[in-house]
Amino acid sequence: MSLIQDYRARLSSARLLLIFTPELVEAERGPGSALEVLEACVSHADVIQVRVKAEGSSSGPSPARALADWTRRVLELCALSNSSAPLVTVNDRVDVALALAPEGCAGCHVGQGDLPPAEARALLGPDLLLGLSTRTPRDVVRADETLLDYLGFGPVYPTATKDYSDGLGPEAAWVAREGSVLPLFAIGGIDETNASELAMVGRIAVGSAILNAEDPGVAAKRMRDSLRIS
Repeated sequence: MSLIQDYRARLSSARLLLIFTPELVEAERGPGSALEVLEACVSHADVIQVRVKAEGSSSGPSPARALADWTRRVLELCALSNSSAPLVTVNDRVDVALALAPEGCAGCHVGQGDLPPAEARALLGPDLLLGLSTRTPRDVVRADETLLDYLGFGPVYPTATKDYSDGLGPEAAWVAREGSVLPLFAIGGIDETNASELAMVGRIAVGSAILNAEDPGVAAKRMRDSLRIS
């Protein structure tokens, strides 16, 4: 089995994608706390997407050097984990994904306003994962399954992370999942109180509800377990 085949096989069984934003953790818990929190929940995550905020912005592209530094730390932590190591991808930056591929970075996730998937794939080549954010059923249907490996869909619920005051709802996420053969992760405002509503979607992407939980490991486990479906 090639490396990309292994990545895709692991992605096909993934349930919990953890969006790891170190600044989010350290703003709540203090300097030096981010990797401690990640260590507590790494055994329950199937994919970790590393996201570093642009200075002065919550939505701009991640700065390359900071993203590369944090991704290396995450890869090192995962390598030391006693459990099955999750896939590690980066947000926005195709260049960082390529640079760290020899160290174990599995790929890159891009948004609707980032590098178009065709250009991202041309740069990444065939051996790394490429994910795309979608917000509407039309986005999902139009997503090129020959270029992409997985989708994010949302926001399912209102979320302050990107100032969405309205959510699309769990039913919309289920319809979106049915509209694509690609693994689809529901995202946006998901926490322990509503994760079970997405059981039939089967996959979620979560950030602050895990990272800032009183016990991140317990929160991650509960949310992942709520997605078990027959």
